[in-house]
Amino acid sequence: MGALLSLPLLAIPSMGTLMSFGASCCGAAACSAICNQCGIFKSSMATRIAYAFLLLINSIVSWLMLTPWALKKLEHLTLDYVNISCQGKQCYGYVAVQRVNFALGLFHFLLGILLLGVKSSRDGRASLQNGYWGPKIIVWLAFVVLTFFIPETFFTVWGQYIALVGAMLFVLLGLILLVDLAHTWAEFCLEKIDDHDSKGWRVLLIGSTLGMFTASFAMTIIMYIFFAQSGCAMNQAAITINLIVLLLITAVSVHPTVQEYNPKAGLAQAAMVAIYCTYLTMSAVSMEPDDRKCNPLVRAHGTRTTSIILGAIVTMLTIAYTTTRAATQGIALGGAASHAYSKVGDEEGVEHGLVDQQPSSRRQMRAEALRAAVDAGSLPANALDDDDSDDESDDGHKGKDDERGGTQYNYSLFHFIFLLATTWVATLLTQNIDYEATGVATVGRTYWASWVKIVSAWVCYGIYAWSLLAPVMMPGRFGH
Repeated sequence: MGALLSLPLLAIPSMGTLMSFGASCCGAAACSAICNQCGIFKSSMATRIAYAFLLLINSIVSWLMLTPWALKKLEHLTLDYVNISCQGKQCYGYVAVQRVNFALGLFHFLLGILLLGVKSSRDGRASLQNGYWGPKIIVWLAFVVLTFFIPETFFTVWGQYIALVGAMLFVLLGLILLVDLAHTWAEFCLEKIDDHDSKGWRVLLIGSTLGMFTASFAMTIIMYIFFAQSGCAMNQAAITINLIVLLLITAVSVHPTVQEYNPKAGLAQAAMVAIYCTYLTMSAVSMEPDDRKCNPLVRAHGTRTTSIILGAIVTMLTIAYTTTRAATQGIALGGAASHAYSKVGDEEGVEHGLVDQQPSSRRQMRAEALRAAVDAGSLPANALDDDDSDDESDDGHKGKDDERGGTQYNYSLFHFIFLLATTWVATLLTQNIDYEATGVATVGRTYWASWVKIVSAWVCYGIYAWSLLAPVMMPGRFGH
């Protein structure tokens, strides 16, 4: 059991290193300057990257625990002195992967609960999100250890039902955000073109649209050549359906009726959805088993390891994108933006004295509010000086804390998305495990994973089509 606990340390610093790091960052006063740099992140982006890196490490450990390969390597490092086992059974496979991901999911669940209602870094609880990295890593490792004392029956039920539902929610959320990104990208480019009559933005929009359509058709041709031979009915159907739906949603996006109710809809959004769904289809056919001789990549020497690494990279990039977008785009999830302003109707001859334009920044908004309060006599004149000093963090560093006026994203929602991400990683890794394998396990080379990607592409097309047709079908709800 003791050797098992060192498994996570294959990918992260040793426990002694972590404890020394935490002590140097949080202990002696003589190291306070170092603590300011490594204890709390002043940038919200740095915090998000750190959590994404933690998920990456957790996923790598989970992947290594699929087969006895990592355990045998660890035993070899101890000169075969240590025989790794827990509760009489070898610590790899389905239950081991579920244990590790459940630990990280529990970690994010607790953080999400503790951070409910945090609005800015002035809240004392914000330091739980941006700091205490040494203690948080220790807590995560402690959760991993504790999961090995939980009976296997719990994780069997968890993986087959609860984690599976969470994984499907994670996939659905990613598709919704992809469609949202397509609309956001196109509308952003159109605004730049309208505001500045920029030739550069026009070239970028047209060029990216043509490039994505070209790549989509190129991938389709490649799939027909290499993955749709005689006898590969599943691949032929998936590729053909993807091509037909691609052409349909492209035609719908430029249909006169759709353009009338949604003038910003067009080929740019359709191109982004098309290339993503075509990629999903190509990933599905290229990662299926080769029992029907329909996947030449499995038989090709030298591509197996490359495909595994590329698949892992794409998976982690997708997870990082989904968590970041979900945390910062409340509108995409049906919620209101955290800082919304509504313009007050100005009746002729009536001065309401309310703010009817959004300031260019939170700092400007705060400064104008304080200035108005000082002019009205509600605050002393030195309040303006205090506001200037507030822009400095408590350690005297200026301009580093970008969340003193308000958080850049919803902390609790952020951790909820990471919780779903752990269920997706666990579900992806534990479908149809090959217990006879002794080498590095492949990720997602199952018919289950292939069908998830194929159906996900169809669902993505459906979400995008609904985003085009909803204003036509319900014009009153969309302001028409």
